[in-house]
Amino acid sequence: MNHRPPPGTLLAALALTAAALAGCAAPTPEPGDPSHPGVHAPDAAGERTSALQSLQSLPVKSPAPQTGYDRDARFGPAWSDTTTAPGSQNSCDTRNDILSRDLTEITHRSGSVCVIASGRLADPYTAATIDFVRGPRSAAVQIDHVVALSASWRTGAAQLPQEQREALANDPLNLIASSGPANQQKSDFDAAGWLPGNEAFRCPYVARQIAVKAKYRLWVTAPERDAMNRVLDTCPGQPLPTDTSAGVILPPS
Repeated sequence: MNHRPPPGTLLAALALTAAALAGCAAPTPEPGDPSHPGVHAPDAAGERTSALQSLQSLPVKSPAPQTGYDRDARFGPAWSDTTTAPGSQNSCDTRNDILSRDLTEITHRSGSVCVIASGRLADPYTAATIDFVRGPRSAAVQIDHVVALSASWRTGAAQLPQEQREALANDPLNLIASSGPANQQKSDFDAAGWLPGNEAFRCPYVARQIAVKAKYRLWVTAPERDAMNRVLDTCPGQPLPTDTSAGVILPPS
């Protein structure tokens, strides 16, 4: 003999089940939340986050005033080896770390395992090959902050602790050896004001900026976001680089 449950029992059970499932759902992290997995976490399938996905999670705000910006006072002395940035405290200053990573055919100054005396750069910004020789002509190759420090100040870095700002200034993720003239032309522009002349590098360049913004919880301006979107529309699968990506991680010291 079949027994029917009392009226309303089935509906009540379904409601309880739905409530339990809802209670188990993980909360969605807010953009800029330091607990957000950010640039280091693979998705459920073990694949890397795309730059386009990460861009959508960045807050969009107007630029803050430049008030209070001072390169050395706010971001520490240039090329410090005493920050919490990856690769720091390896007894080699940040500038030589990046030259060692980005140049080929390297020679070192006599008696040093750190100071680069010469090398050759396949410049990502211009697609030119540039010979680096330490001395009067060494400015032909410069180290670019992908997210310029003054631009980072206007988009959230002013609110970071001093230790994190100094790490940002020396983080290999935010540094690329490039043509000196191209670096000077870029100045402190964001993606809305300047992109590499080498169009083949624009997708990796914008992805690198997004990775830095995500890592240090910075925001983008509306024109900057729109410029990044236009670039990534041509390469929607462009992966977001991480601290251990090729072209970011420093060579063993």
